[in-house]
Amino acid sequence: MQRIHEYLEQNRQRFEENLVELLRIPSVSADGRCRGAIRQAAGWLADHLTSLGLPAELVPTDGAPIVYAESPAVANAPTVLVYGHYDVQPPEPLDQWLTPPFEPTVRDGNVYARGATDDKGQLLTHVKSAEAWLKTQGSLPLQLKFLFEGEEEVGSDSLNAYLDRAADRLACDVIVISDSSQFAPGQPAITHGLRGIAYYELRVRGAQTDLHSGAFGGSITNPVQALTAMLSGLIDASGRIQVPGFYDDVVPMTEDERERLAALGFDEPRFLRQLGVVEVSGEAGYTTLERRWTRPSLDINGIWGGYQGEGSKTVLPAEAGAKFSFRLVPRQQASKVTAGLRQRLKQLCPPGVRWELIDMHSAPAVLVPPDSPYVAAAQRAIEQGFGRPPVLVREGGSIPIVSDFREKLGVDTLLLGWGLDDDNMHAPNEKFSLADFHRGIRASAHLWQELSVLDSRP
Repeated sequence: MQRIHEYLEQNRQRFEENLVELLRIPSVSADGRCRGAIRQAAGWLADHLTSLGLPAELVPTDGAPIVYAESPAVANAPTVLVYGHYDVQPPEPLDQWLTPPFEPTVRDGNVYARGATDDKGQLLTHVKSAEAWLKTQGSLPLQLKFLFEGEEEVGSDSLNAYLDRAADRLACDVIVISDSSQFAPGQPAITHGLRGIAYYELRVRGAQTDLHSGAFGGSITNPVQALTAMLSGLIDASGRIQVPGFYDDVVPMTEDERERLAALGFDEPRFLRQLGVVEVSGEAGYTTLERRWTRPSLDINGIWGGYQGEGSKTVLPAEAGAKFSFRLVPRQQASKVTAGLRQRLKQLCPPGVRWELIDMHSAPAVLVPPDSPYVAAAQRAIEQGFGRPPVLVREGGSIPIVSDFREKLGVDTLLLGWGLDDDNMHAPNEKFSLADFHRGIRASAHLWQELSVLDSRP
């Protein structure tokens, strides 16, 4: 690996320049005005892969193009699929950025730009590690298949349709994704579990139009008050979700699992300072990490109804609504949660209003066996890249494509995050540590070596 290490060191500056080039492209998938930028970002990646000797294809879809490239198969070595996304979140609110979101700026060892860590910077680490192998060794020690999409931030519809028709082409032994975070600064991690999600919109309607609250208040049901009462009835004061059958399939944590989480040394005071809150809360009887990673939860994501403008307006609103989501743990099924939720909302709805529940989307939880040989290989590689062994963690968020890969390709995913939990993903002033960018490239280069010596499929 010495020649590879030397190549990585000699090309640090150029790698950072390439990252800045990609970050300048405003590939916001949620904004129809950015369709040209979406195509530009896809083309940049395809051209970059092709220049390394990995002829890339832009797969047309009904939405953003998919970038696909592969290296030659290697006898008796596994095949690895590397996934990433080149689309980014909208940059608003723009006035909270210290520097423009698509003018990458380096400050204090970090590059600031939308997409820096989510996910352009992280996906590029795997491209650059492949480059180092190809430029110094002439070939890779195993087959790599690169799959980059441009719709992750808006649901991955085109990629899901592609998976249905391209499963044979994408066949592999394991998938690698870097779109998550380290456990703490200087403490790399492998994420072996993700919570799932079930997302809903609830609408409550009363009179056919807004009414004068003085003339009609107290005589008919107010939809905003009905909505808030119904939402409050979904969870009790101890953080326990009040939906019939919700906990039926939740497997209790073992003492061994709880001890492993406790041994991570979670810094709760730092957590509070970082978020700007004074205390934690959640389901009684569990620690903060247990609540975030291993227990289901409920959050109201948005709520509206009535007058929102300046000053006062005495109105009894005709309609109110909210968006809310449950985070699910392994074995919970979104369809069962939905059935119990409808039953509970029917119980909670007061007379005089009508309600409608819209089932928006869902994804199951994911759990990769921590004793997998692929996990062990990643542990060895990350220690080489970061100078210390990674810890095994779970994440509270959901990456729906991971469960889609499991369902359609039949393989597990290694979630290897090079970012930090204060990188402001989806928020103003998103950043990525350049030191971690280079450590990620080095770890990735070692990963191909470590995985190459594992037995391939029969």
